[in-house]
Amino acid sequence: METLVLEKSKKYNRLINVLAVTIPVVVAVLLGIRQKVDLGSWTKILPHVNAVINSLTAILLVIGLLFIQSRNIAAHRRTMTAAFALGSVFLVSYVLYHLSNESTAFGGSGAIRPIYYFLLISHIVLSVVVVWFVLRAVYFAYSNQIAEHKKAVKWAFPIWLYVSITGVVVYLLISPYYQ
Repeated sequence: METLVLEKSKKYNRLINVLAVTIPVVVAVLLGIRQKVDLGSWTKILPHVNAVINSLTAILLVIGLLFIQSRNIAAHRRTMTAAFALGSVFLVSYVLYHLSNESTAFGGSGAIRPIYYFLLISHIVLSVVVVWFVLRAVYFAYSNQIAEHKKAVKWAFPIWLYVSITGVVVYLLISPYYQ
């Protein structure tokens, strides 16, 4: 099977920068829409689907790390591409859910409340930040700029893994309050 190789070009860097800003801004705007779109009751399952996607992404990230540590570049590439694809599916699913459903309030109290909000806020902030790093890491890998890929991954990997894991933890903490 032939692998995709992108050319080294400044246009890709510009595209990455535009996407890294545009994606979070568009998501924020869409989430801020007060009038929800009726997409049907099936959207109620999307938070559960998103938790599965985040879980699988975290697993793939760790497996991808193990593959590259064992110098299995082909398996690493396939695994990380699958993680990236899952992240893209997650983004679409997340937007669809929030376009069609009101946000769920956290009902916990006591010590768990500040823990939940710390995890939620750090998850949200880092999910915005990680977009740029992940896009750069993917581009550098597919354009065979391995030294640059390694630099991007030093930041992308731990942030992406944290965002994936905290997404699941936040879901588990708020899931009792879904209607």
